[in-house]
Amino acid sequence: MKQKRRLRSEDITAGMDKAANRALLYPLGVQRKDFGKPFIAIVSSFNEIVPGCMPLRKLADEAKKGVREAGGIPFEFNTIGVCDGIAQGTAGMRWSLPSRDIIAYSVEIMLQAHRFDGAVFLLSCDKITPGMLMAMARVNIPSIAVAVGIMADGLYHGEKITTSLMRECVGRCQAGKMTETELEEVEGQACPSLGSCSMLGTANTMNSIAEVLGLTFPYSATIQADSSEKFEEARAVGKRAVELVNENLRPLDLITKASLEDAVKVCLAIGGSTNVVLHLPAIATSAKNPMGIEAFERFSEQIPIILKINPSSAFTMTDFHKAGGIPAVLKSLESKLSLDRPAVNGKTMADSAQKARWNDVTLLRPLDNPYSVKGGITILRGTLAPEGAVVKASAVPPNLRRFRGPAQVYDGMDAAIEALEAGKIRAGSVIVIRYEGPVGGPGMREMQLITAMLAGNELGIKTALVTDGRFSGSTRGPCIGHIAPEAAKGGPLALVKDGDIIQIDIDSAKLDLEISAEELTKRALKWSAPSSDLDGVLKLYASLSPDTSKGALWN
Repeated sequence: MKQKRRLRSEDITAGMDKAANRALLYPLGVQRKDFGKPFIAIVSSFNEIVPGCMPLRKLADEAKKGVREAGGIPFEFNTIGVCDGIAQGTAGMRWSLPSRDIIAYSVEIMLQAHRFDGAVFLLSCDKITPGMLMAMARVNIPSIAVAVGIMADGLYHGEKITTSLMRECVGRCQAGKMTETELEEVEGQACPSLGSCSMLGTANTMNSIAEVLGLTFPYSATIQADSSEKFEEARAVGKRAVELVNENLRPLDLITKASLEDAVKVCLAIGGSTNVVLHLPAIATSAKNPMGIEAFERFSEQIPIILKINPSSAFTMTDFHKAGGIPAVLKSLESKLSLDRPAVNGKTMADSAQKARWNDVTLLRPLDNPYSVKGGITILRGTLAPEGAVVKASAVPPNLRRFRGPAQVYDGMDAAIEALEAGKIRAGSVIVIRYEGPVGGPGMREMQLITAMLAGNELGIKTALVTDGRFSGSTRGPCIGHIAPEAAKGGPLALVKDGDIIQIDIDSAKLDLEISAEELTKRALKWSAPSSDLDGVLKLYASLSPDTSKGALWN
């Protein structure tokens, strides 16, 4: 056990010169006898617009109970949170990725300015979880996290429905394969409760990553939201936060090179969201253990796919939890992982693996019986992506892992959607959507709306899509994102013309534009960056020129 250190909160509570500081604490309900007890922040993103944030008020209340029971003094504060699902397909999606760093900075400011001794982080959706983990690493005070929990499965005529399938239904309706009345019935059933959407999108992938890093209790990522089990977990987390202060166990004791590499391996094994390729390097940089996309390249050949959850299959996060959750994944992969490392519960990750309730070896498979011998995310390189591109390989059917066709080029997703709705997208083509990167978008919004519409009208199995934008974790099919350098920086994507042949070879990790170097040079000499009229946070974000190959960080 580490030696107890002086409380940070004594910076504002100890000494005659801090009389005014203490005076400001009294109206909050703090009493003189409370000075000298650990001050624990309850870091939340509660709001009433994000289904994955709405349950956090109850979780915060339970965590505060646990803190008080353990002898600490809890203080709750909030940060912002964007629902990618609600913003999806609109201009609002441009603000989602920038929100991650704003969350990280805002939490850092609150924790540092008020000299908290420890913190409970309430993890939620999309950019909220990585933003909070970045702040946790930067501030590095004793901390523990608890995931909000998953949404219940939607059901429509006996079929499980998630938000990813919901958008595919839009494509079906546009193709005349579903009536508008049926579409309305589906949308009423798709999201039956609060929590993070019951698919392996960005939210649940990142909450799983937090568990793999050892920052949560076992099963935190897959327990259902608004359940007694989740409330009990939050209360226990509050108690543990006080113990962590006494033990001086801090995030950087857990977020190490070994744990970050394990996080990459687990993401590959479960077919996690491609957004992890942005978020994990950002967390690693915050933890002073820099990591780029090369880690995914290095391990994708070594780690098989042992789990397929929607959108890669019809199974949901509920099924994943029943099968054994992250502890069972650790058990399956234990020979590939470094599990003899500490976890926030005071035990090791090996202990979590050994105690796993692995109930379904058909859904969550052992290492010797994988779905695929290669990992769920592949980094592609070639003449179209010299600095890399990303594809969720686990969600690409075998017959589409190699694709060659003429480009249909669109400057922005909206133009591509307009062409799709007008019936102008041709089978066999490679749809190119550019100027959607961090600088060109700006904001690198997700392309889920068009990918879901393509899947719904069956063009998803007859076309491929390449973009410098990104995808939701629920995207499936030959959809290649994060192309770097992005078009707005003069990357090869900016030089593609209609009819140019593009070749995708996922198994060989290649993405090539089949024109000569000489022709590419000629086009580059004639190219100029498109003008933009920006203000506010998007102007700031674009001016910082975030690099997708390094996590799209602001700094």
